[in-house]
Amino acid sequence: MKKILLLLCFVVTSAGAVSVVDDDGRTVTLPKPAGRIISTAPHITEFLFETGGAGHIAGVTSYSNYPSEAQSLPLVGDNRRIDMERVLALKPDLIIAWRGGNPVRQIDQLKRMGIPVFYSDLKTMEDIPKTLERFGTLVGQAEKGKKQGALWKMRLERLKKQYENRPVLTVFYQISERPLYTLSGKHIISEAIRICGGENIFSGLDTIAPRISIESVLEKNPDVIFISRSGGSANGINFWRRFGVIKAVRKNNVFEIDADLMDRPGPRFIDGVSALCEKIDKARTSQRDQ
Repeated sequence: MKKILLLLCFVVTSAGAVSVVDDDGRTVTLPKPAGRIISTAPHITEFLFETGGAGHIAGVTSYSNYPSEAQSLPLVGDNRRIDMERVLALKPDLIIAWRGGNPVRQIDQLKRMGIPVFYSDLKTMEDIPKTLERFGTLVGQAEKGKKQGALWKMRLERLKKQYENRPVLTVFYQISERPLYTLSGKHIISEAIRICGGENIFSGLDTIAPRISIESVLEKNPDVIFISRSGGSANGINFWRRFGVIKAVRKNNVFEIDADLMDRPGPRFIDGVSALCEKIDKARTSQRDQ
């Protein structure tokens, strides 16, 4: 009888185990869905809420402000420093780390302490529905994750078809004004610009977030300028109005874009892409009318 009970326990434990491949190509295996997760980036927090993992989040890092419920969760640091004592006190059974925005030394230290680490490092828009599916599995909501991923793919395909034959406009995407920074073709936002029928004027630069000069923007003479609302001053549009030689300025095609939607590769990114496409299409209309 004891042997049968032991066998049943083993079967239940095995059935409850989850294995998911992270963005580093590592297979992360947990004995059961994660119940206490440390999220180390705002986009990770949003993914967890979207896939039914809200009640599984033990701690978050700064700027995890969406949805509003996330703002009441315990803070464990920011993208520069993690409060190790705070993390250990929260007793997590999984840390979801952002390879591009977390201190590597501290994440490695947590791994050495025996805490499983899942790396999230999205590169393309196709990675977003995949992440929805994987996060759903991690929190024991595999079906919900698949459903959310499928809906996301549908919205993406709809946008691709809607804008695939539109005239191409050149685009400058500003993430900071002083100093002036943009994004290259290596960033997911550049892919979003392409889907909307735009061409990132700095797509060929090697650095993912290069510092540039005003002169280089003048030389490229973009049709459209986007200003990330969290980058630079609140008067970013006014900053460019003095450069009337730029086509985007001359035709009033300088737009603000919500940084929380576009600069985070999370579930709401598709909303940001939709807004981006609408503004680029508005620029096309203004070109035809002038």
